[in-house]
Amino acid sequence: MSAQSPPRQGAVRGVILDFYGTLVRLVEPLPPSHRSFFLRRGLVEAADKWGDQWAVGPRDGEEHTAHSTSERAYHAWELDRLRRRALACGVPGAAAGPLAADLDRAMKDLRLALFDDVPAALAGLRARGLTVAVCSNWFWDLDRAIEGVGIAELVDIAVTSARAGARKPHPLIYRTVLDQCGLRPEQAVFVGDMWESDVAGPLAYGMRAVHLWRPDRVVAGAAPSLPDGAARIASLTALSALV
Repeated sequence: MSAQSPPRQGAVRGVILDFYGTLVRLVEPLPPSHRSFFLRRGLVEAADKWGDQWAVGPRDGEEHTAHSTSERAYHAWELDRLRRRALACGVPGAAAGPLAADLDRAMKDLRLALFDDVPAALAGLRARGLTVAVCSNWFWDLDRAIEGVGIAELVDIAVTSARAGARKPHPLIYRTVLDQCGLRPEQAVFVGDMWESDVAGPLAYGMRAVHLWRPDRVVAGAAPSLPDGAARIASLTALSALV
């Protein structure tokens, strides 16, 4: 199969897209580093143990349905997870809860902007009568984030890992978005910039996949070889030719 066109195995009825890195990017002012929240409390050693600020959420592929029963339950789990990790890094008990709350707020105070190719690409898919869905490893409020960047009217379905109870590439989140779209796997194309979550996972679940490899991508390294059922594009402008 060429890099330009996935095999046509039947009519495509829906396109499911990742959110961050595919539709939106971070813009300034960027969130403060987690380390700064430790240092203002004089917790230098704990800051060193905490490490990468982005490695504090559930793992990719993790199932957490027991915590996804409501927004309140999920948020309590988010805070408790941060608090327990802080304690494990040596943060005193009295400081762990307030620190967790500060980190939680900072992680979600994101300034997002659409990539330039997004509005026209989504509008083109909708004009052809295709269902357009967003499926993301995101916080509870994916719908509000979509509305905040101005594409709510171009998206039919939004599924976040927080509500689905599992993070890509867990099969549960793919099943959830397909069920909400009313699609079978072979009727959907999944589009995204992350290989395991947006290409390998959807392919394993029976969907076709399009790997978005933007020139200004945040993902480092070389692009993996394309398996059967997948294509690669450098811009969403090229998506309409594939579906």
